[in-house]
Amino acid sequence: MALPDDFDLAEFVQRVLAEDLGSGGDVTSNATIAEDARFTAQMNAREQLVLAGVEVASAFFRALDRKVEIELLSGDGDRVEHGATLMRLSGNARAMLAAERSALNTLQHLSGVATLTRQYADAISGTGTVLLDTRKTLPGLRVLEKFAARMGGAQNHRMRLDNGVLIKDNHVAVCGGVAEGVRRAKAANTGLQVQVEVDRIDQIEPALAAGADWLLLDNMDPAQLREAVRVASGRVPLEASGGVTLETIAFLAETGVDFISVGRITQSAPAVDIGLDYSFQQA
Repeated sequence: MALPDDFDLAEFVQRVLAEDLGSGGDVTSNATIAEDARFTAQMNAREQLVLAGVEVASAFFRALDRKVEIELLSGDGDRVEHGATLMRLSGNARAMLAAERSALNTLQHLSGVATLTRQYADAISGTGTVLLDTRKTLPGLRVLEKFAARMGGAQNHRMRLDNGVLIKDNHVAVCGGVAEGVRRAKAANTGLQVQVEVDRIDQIEPALAAGADWLLLDNMDPAQLREAVRVASGRVPLEASGGVTLETIAFLAETGVDFISVGRITQSAPAVDIGLDYSFQQA
């Protein structure tokens, strides 16, 4: 699994389970199902999707039943057809039912991010432009959503504010201009690349003269992006951003920009349909 080394999977699983189980646990299953009853189950894709989070989903079942048997039939990043079985499980019935919603919620959401990301990545395939994600993520889920974006074919951009210097329009306004913002960032000697947002062509030369390492071309149309590519002449990487949709991303990529960042892939991805189908097994 390609989760960062510093991601605490056990802590995440316990926190999500606690949210669902509360202090009393699964009172319905405990009242209606024998303590030693066993289930076998299949987790199935109910639509075509790109899978992300299958190991995370498995961890919920293992947390409540250390002896659960899990067979993974697909892996993170796989394109999965409608009707495909993703995993098979066999274990304690109460534990499986208690873990089900947390596992499915996580897998459906992360696979939704990966599926939408793959659509964007496919739309610019062959152009040479790289798809980037953003910090527009659900609070508390950034690591997992950016993991899912990688599984869908995007490259991760800044994970946190301390990963890179990005001078946005509000920074520019406070500093009094693009060039002054870049000069201040360079003078801070952070050791990080200095990226600056520009929304007009006439800001490009001042930004580059001040030492910008990367330009974020914000809300520019294709004609403006082509002009920006011409003016920059390969001196720094160029990233297009702002209002990018599946309908427009290919046109933007064809302008020659190096990167396109898309907030929608994490901010607006719909969950995919994945179900868990059970059969009773005598203890």
